[in-house]
Amino acid sequence: MAIRTVLFDMGNVLVSFSHERMFAQLGEVCGRTSEEVKQFLATTALANRFETGKVNANGFHAEIEQWVKRPVDQANLLRAGADIFWLDTPMPDVLKQIKSQGIRLVLLSNTSSTHIEIVREQWSFLDEFDELVLSYEVGAMKPDAAIYRAALAKIKCDPSECFYTDDVAPYVEAGRSFGLQAEIFRDVPSLSHHLAERGIKVVV
Repeated sequence: MAIRTVLFDMGNVLVSFSHERMFAQLGEVCGRTSEEVKQFLATTALANRFETGKVNANGFHAEIEQWVKRPVDQANLLRAGADIFWLDTPMPDVLKQIKSQGIRLVLLSNTSSTHIEIVREQWSFLDEFDELVLSYEVGAMKPDAAIYRAALAKIKCDPSECFYTDDVAPYVEAGRSFGLQAEIFRDVPSLSHHLAERGIKVVV
């Protein structure tokens, strides 16, 4: 069965990222150590709540200020938490090659509004996508069934006609449970192999 849509994760697939960089940068802005930031985000689930839309950028800022008990510049804070990505693969070209074959592209990402904003600021590869299924807009994160149902509504084909790749094994398994053809993303050559098995040729 021909693939009509490819469903991509973003972090550590299209771009790399570092939580440690985020903790360090937030710590610098807040006057706290990386470990203190890490513990605060874990115990309050603030990052998860931000990525599921339960708090917005203003709410994120307000909770941080409440924690450190002093004013924190909002723009600097949000950038410190979001500027954690780098591009070190030919994935933008891979997306263009897939799109040139008439195949639909959909993004499925656990992410926040500020992460999307900074990725768009630095690169243009999101313009290749027909749809973006984003956790902070859906109100649910992978592997929650709700975000996969949201993705199924955007792929515009039968799940068996959609190939999905993600670097997190449980997320891939969840995708398979919804009938998607899914494989773990390890690197670009292995992705090229998985695509070739499904009749999609990309040169890397």
